Amino acid sequence: MKNLILYMLLSCSITISCKNNDKQEATETENVIISSEDLNDNNNFLIDSLTVLLGSKSGSSAKGNVAFRQRSNTVSMTAVFSGLEEGEHAVHLHEKSDCSSNDGSSAGGHWNPNGQPHGKWGDQGGYHKGDIGNFTANSRGVGTITFITEEWCIGCNDSAKDILGKSVIVHKGTDDYTSQPSGAAGSRISCGGIIQ
Repeated sequence: MKNLILYMLLSCSITISCKNNDKQEATETENVIISSEDLNDNNNFLIDSLTVLLGSKSGSSAKGNVAFRQRSNTVSMTAVFSGLEEGEHAVHLHEKSDCSSNDGSSAGGHWNPNGQPHGKWGDQGGYHKGDIGNFTANSRGVGTITFITEEWCIGCNDSAKDILGKSVIVHKGTDDYTSQPSGAAGSRISCGGIIQ
């Protein structure tokens, strides 16, 4: 009988000990804290996202909404523009987020941190980091474009990649991808600063 009682006490003690260890491990797991440094250290977390509203410039009625989103090393841009003339229009990132002038000239030239010639994105002869390209507006004056790249970041403080402090500009005409320094895309008809 003594052996049976001793066996039961020992068995109960082991069970309680195991349960306490499980609770401790569960508590340690539940209390993991992810810091902002972890989120920005090239992990697959959503790092940042922002929306840019574009206003009309140069007497146009063009406006737009551009969403930027970064996941790991990839930035996506999804844009919807309205109030445009039907046909092709160029869209670029420009070097400043200042859209205060009536003609959009306060935004400066194309964003070109690497000092490359203007060209089509990915061209072996060179291209600006702001050379997004052309999109088509339909008969109702609405156009969309989606762009994805690993050559941009949102708020990473790398001057060759960081789009914060730049602007999105829509042009009246089409980028010919060859004329220097801007692709002969015509007047700036819509502008929005990329700020947080």
